[in-house]
Amino acid sequence: MLNPWRLRLLSQLDTLGTVRAVAKAANMSASSVSQQLAVLEAETRTQLLERTGRRVRLTPAGLILARRARAILDQMATVETELRSLGDEPFGLIRLGAFQSAIHSLCVPAVTRLAHTNPHLEVELLELEPHESMPALRVGDADIIITTTDFVEQPLGPDIDIVPLATDPIVLVLPPAHTARGPVDLAAHADAAWAFDIPKSYMANLATRLCRESGFEPRIVCRFSNYLMTLQHVEAGLSIALLPGLAVDPRYRVTTRELTTPVTRTITAVIRRGAPPRAAVTTVLDALRRQSDQLPPGTTTPVS
Repeated sequence: MLNPWRLRLLSQLDTLGTVRAVAKAANMSASSVSQQLAVLEAETRTQLLERTGRRVRLTPAGLILARRARAILDQMATVETELRSLGDEPFGLIRLGAFQSAIHSLCVPAVTRLAHTNPHLEVELLELEPHESMPALRVGDADIIITTTDFVEQPLGPDIDIVPLATDPIVLVLPPAHTARGPVDLAAHADAAWAFDIPKSYMANLATRLCRESGFEPRIVCRFSNYLMTLQHVEAGLSIALLPGLAVDPRYRVTTRELTTPVTRTITAVIRRGAPPRAAVTTVLDALRRQSDQLPPGTTTPVS
């Protein structure tokens, strides 16, 4: 009988590419992952892996099993939920991954409401930036993610379904001493000190591109993975930053300016395609849609 845990490791290898990456995601040693995959080969009596130099890759049989493993695991989770719920009431655990600004503006209010209306539904919140969330969804570490379809480093594919939630403007964030109004040309701030997100993240890549398109290379004086730290740094007059509108917490005394050429990000909920419909997933998606209708001015929701 196939072991679900080992199937999960095989599926992760297909998505993440290396045994080392699978080990990191599973909080295991690389040797332990290799041992479990060897056991899976023995269970299936099939060669699933082959070595190429110092790395291993999936054989054709390994690819078939890895890509069907996700559907098998989803089906098992659905059956378990159906047996436990004995009806249409949402039941069980849903893992919801989202980027920072969506956590407090979308997820926490929606999950708080669900805790009162659906007591048998448990939602686990995971902070996952766009460069992290799509791989997590594809390997089964998340059931729903909130991400942006504008992050080209994680291409979309036929294996996912997208639910549009809102459109959020990108704004220039300045210290409170800046009192000018109206849209701003980034080139006017070419000599400024900049606060950036961590390398290869969505906002770091987008901010770099926008600055270069405006004709300059930004002078980066700090990098934070936490938007609140960025806002604090800007508030102190030590830098300026490009941030999504939802990330600008009103508790910080900063000035925001729209860009001369408007830039927006499309906020979406994403689920795996092909999995049997689960009442719990549908309930969480509905709660997120309702919360997106209550986002602050400047953020627009799609017309249904």
